[in-house]
Amino acid sequence: MGIYLSDRRDIKIEAIIELYRANEWSSANKPEELYKALMNSHSLISAWDADQLVGLGNAISDGYLVVYYPHLLVHPLSQGKGVGRLIMDKMNEIYGGFHMQMLTADGKSIEFYEKVGFEKAGETQSMWIYGGSEH
Repeated sequence: MGIYLSDRRDIKIEAIIELYRANEWSSANKPEELYKALMNSHSLISAWDADQLVGLGNAISDGYLVVYYPHLLVHPLSQGKGVGRLIMDKMNEIYGGFHMQMLTADGKSIEFYEKVGFEKAGETQSMWIYGGSEH
């Protein structure tokens, strides 16, 4: 059957936490908050291999001009197979006409996001107050 995308919101919290832990994301340590944040996103796109969650991306947006993509994760065993690109292509279907699409990228993810059309935002500087440790 292969990988398929869904915008459903009935994803079990355990599957989400497993995906985040597999990627060593600190938000897995706040499972209830993470789950509520994802379920309340403007868009939530998940990638599935049969009944296995293998990827997930979400968007926060005003619905008209600006969208921010806070999370895009692909299970390490499914990375390099086009899953992330499928999710970003779907996000582009939804938000491609918006005035501004934003995200924060670091490490190896910078090269991925450049391949799907993102570029450094002029002379801007990312800034945050952050409770995690993986960046």
